[in-house]
Amino acid sequence: MSNTNGPSLLRLGVIVTLAGVISLGVVFFWFSPSNKCPPPVFRPVQYAKTNNSLTDKAEEKPILLLWVWPENYRFDFSDCKKFYNIDRCQLTDDRALYNSADNVIVYHRAITDLSNLPPSPRPPFQRWIWLHLESPTNTKRIRGLENLFNLTLSYRQDADIPVRMRLITRKKPNEDFVIPKKDKLVCWIVSNKDPSTGVDTRNIFYREFSKYIQVTLFGKAFARFLGYDDYYPTMASCKFYLAFENSIHKDYITEKINGPLAAGTVPVVLGPPRRNYENFVPAESFIHVSDFPDVKSLAEYLLQLDKDEDAYRKYFNWRKHLTPSPHLILQRQEFILLTFNYMFLDQHLLLILDQHYSPKIQT
Repeated sequence: MSNTNGPSLLRLGVIVTLAGVISLGVVFFWFSPSNKCPPPVFRPVQYAKTNNSLTDKAEEKPILLLWVWPENYRFDFSDCKKFYNIDRCQLTDDRALYNSADNVIVYHRAITDLSNLPPSPRPPFQRWIWLHLESPTNTKRIRGLENLFNLTLSYRQDADIPVRMRLITRKKPNEDFVIPKKDKLVCWIVSNKDPSTGVDTRNIFYREFSKYIQVTLFGKAFARFLGYDDYYPTMASCKFYLAFENSIHKDYITEKINGPLAAGTVPVVLGPPRRNYENFVPAESFIHVSDFPDVKSLAEYLLQLDKDEDAYRKYFNWRKHLTPSPHLILQRQEFILLTFNYMFLDQHLLLILDQHYSPKIQT
């Protein structure tokens, strides 16, 4: 008699396995979530009675104390919300709030010596922010500041909080931009001709440049003051604008280039190298003086562009996806823009202020 236990057990095992697979399939079919239904809403019932301290803390605005008004230009703190919809911090110049202030801004040019700095020791949670917007040429070095500040607020790209006009990007091309009507070729608005401020480079360049092309001049430096209301309309009426910095240093690129970009004019820049400008604005949005072997060649190129409308229009192709914002120009508004606009529009600022920084300063 042959042994049939082996094959019988094998058949039984196969049958049991198939039955198990089929059963699991049926269970999965009936009890799996439907693709047509939204996922169940998570309801954290167990946290419903938690303490409100976290909510209160989230709603509490950090205090930002302005220790000294920069250049004594006073403005209403509500202007920050009015012009830029900035309302994340409690801005104040009330020194009585010093011990409660989360951050204290100190303007470098207002420091006479260490005696007019905020008092020490500072509260352990407080950070000091060093604010300076001038180039090294126009910076007074003050001994003793090196280990006092936690954060730097400056035009430098490597500052903790960089001060910079930023272009707004858009995914959908903007087809509405129209180059403003032009009735002047080259314009320049200048308020400072003081050689001690480093303007010799631009002054020498201008004197040679003006031999080959007409430049329409405005500003206190030429006794032709331009009214604030006329600033942007006048700039828009020029084909080219001389965006010459007063001194040449890394990252020192000021509102002088932002004005013509916002007005619809091609800036001709004199400042740090072209590569440095291209960190902040499109390469095809401006003309750099170093693009040419000499001053005469630059003047000849501008005269050529004046006659070639298609070539001139190419300097505005970047406007399809980028939009510049006009900066405030009243003197009392200067530090609304520089001190607060960039700082609070920076999405990383609150994170930066919550992190630990060892004291440092850069000039």
